[in-house]
Amino acid sequence: MKFTFTEKKVEIQDELRDYAEKKIGKLDRFFKTESEAFVTFATERGRYIAEVTIKNNGMFHRVTETTSDMQASIDSAVAAIERQIRKHKTKLEKRLRDGALDRESAPSVKHEMHEEDGEKEFRIVRSKKFPLKPMTPEEAVLQMNLIDHEFFVFKNQNNDDAFSVVYKRKKGDYGLIEAT
Repeated sequence: MKFTFTEKKVEIQDELRDYAEKKIGKLDRFFKTESEAFVTFATERGRYIAEVTIKNNGMFHRVTETTSDMQASIDSAVAAIERQIRKHKTKLEKRLRDGALDRESAPSVKHEMHEEDGEKEFRIVRSKKFPLKPMTPEEAVLQMNLIDHEFFVFKNQNNDDAFSVVYKRKKGDYGLIEAT
C-alpha cells in the first residue's frame, strides 16, 4: 500500500506515522491490487482528526474520525473503513456484475482559471478528467456514496452505455439522468 500523509495545523511525529502505516496497512488484505492510502491529520479546538481515504481500482473508501487522542482517531478510522470495505465489497459481489471490483480507472485532476478580456464570468476553478466506465445505476450510487458526493457520472450499462448521472435527492432517495 502506498501512503500519502498530510498535516493540517498539527505536526506529526514519525512514531505516529509508523503507527498509522501499520494499522492502515492491514486493510491491504481486502484488495487484489496495489492500493493508495491518503491520510490527513488535523487538529480543531483541541480535538484530533484523522481522515483516511483508500483508493483501489477506481473505488474510494473515505472515513473521518475525531477524538481527543490521535492514535484513537486512527484506530477508530481504521475500524470504520474496514466496516465500510466489508459492507460495500459484499454488496458489490452479491448485487453487481462480475468484475466490478477489478475495474481500473485513473482520474486526472487539473486546476484551471479562465478569464476573458479581464472580465471574470463563470470562473471555473477546478476541472477533472476521468474515464467513464460502464456500470449499473446501482453500482454508480454505491460509488457515489463511497466518495460522499452529491452526484456521480457514468456510462449506463443497462442503456447501451449511455452517458448518465445519478444524484442524491433532498428527501434522501436517488435520481437518475440519462442522455438520449
